[in-house]
Amino acid sequence: MKQTFGQALLAARKQKGLSQQEFADLIPVNRSSVANWEADRRLPNATIIAKIAEIFDVDVTELLDAANDIDNHPNVIIVDDNKIILAGGTPIIEQALPNANVIGFTKPSEAMKYAKDNRVALAFLDIELGITNGLDICNSLLEINPRTNVIFLTAYPEYSIKAWNTEASGFMVKPITLEGVKEQLKKLRHPFPTGAIN
Repeated sequence: MKQTFGQALLAARKQKGLSQQEFADLIPVNRSSVANWEADRRLPNATIIAKIAEIFDVDVTELLDAANDIDNHPNVIIVDDNKIILAGGTPIIEQALPNANVIGFTKPSEAMKYAKDNRVALAFLDIELGITNGLDICNSLLEINPRTNVIFLTAYPEYSIKAWNTEASGFMVKPITLEGVKEQLKKLRHPFPTGAIN
């Protein structure tokens, strides 16, 4: 099985006998950045990947290929407290993004825990989620990973003004449709390979 970028980085660092902090100091970045890279929650930019290849004396192409592989199999979440919406929307998103790992959550807290442990490329967020709301979750997701794309879902078009005051990529009025999802994918702030066949 092909190694992910994080697995390759972890193996190379251990082979050199470096702690995360020692490695971070060589780049230089925060130790938490290294931890996120090794867990495949985030990816460094191409310049830093080239620096990593130099430090470990490895082929930069191999590291870039491993990094690209994560984008080719993105994690996508949908957060909606309505189980019927999740049951109907999840297969539509899977159809639009055939290479993605699509996971639905009814509880925002579980979605946030997942986002902390996994690199989320795209999040579909209901705006009204009981005592919390999708606007706040959007801000929290972007604190975890600024490159997470967010598309808001709502049954109330009047929320669109508030939605556009965030760093979201788009806004969809329910119900979720394949055409609607495909249209939103064209507007992502941080595009990634969708795996879709046109």
